Amino acid sequence: MIDDPLPFASRPYLWMFGLLFFARSMDFLSTWIATPTLALEGNPLAKKLGWRLGMLVNLAVCFTFAFWHLTAIIIATTGLLVAAHNFRLAWLMRSMGEENYRSWHIEQVRQTRPALYLFCLFGQTALTAAVGAVLLLSSRFDSIAFAVGLGIIAFAAVVLFYTLLGVWRIRRRGFW
Repeated sequence: MIDDPLPFASRPYLWMFGLLFFARSMDFLSTWIATPTLALEGNPLAKKLGWRLGMLVNLAVCFTFAFWHLTAIIIATTGLLVAAHNFRLAWLMRSMGEENYRSWHIEQVRQTRPALYLFCLFGQTALTAAVGAVLLLSSRFDSIAFAVGLGIIAFAAVVLFYTLLGVWRIRRRGFW
């Protein structure tokens, strides 16, 4: 079966480890470019862990989940899509500075009707998840297409969750 555990240090294990390591490294790199002090990090756990401990945790994730093809592909797909999402505005965050970007972003959110903002967020994540669902539903539920589809759906869920968490923080502080 495709997701039977792989022998440690076997060629397939090393391929999955490399894939995970690359994906997690790209997530780290994109985050570092966007927010070197982690001031804009949306994941409270990642923010609390910081760079050094976060690297160790992610290395442990790579070593652990490289044993399973499908799980590794799901995590890598999600991680690569998160990194791509981060890179989209990382240049702006870095050029403006983290605090200036945060202030600017909050001001833009404040000037937008909540219904419009949430409609666009749900539209973005639902359409992204739909692509993943098509892959997932057209697969045999044990193939690479299944894992990539589930990874895309997980990415959409991550974007939705952390964006809503950010909006909740903005509302809680009375900005919106």
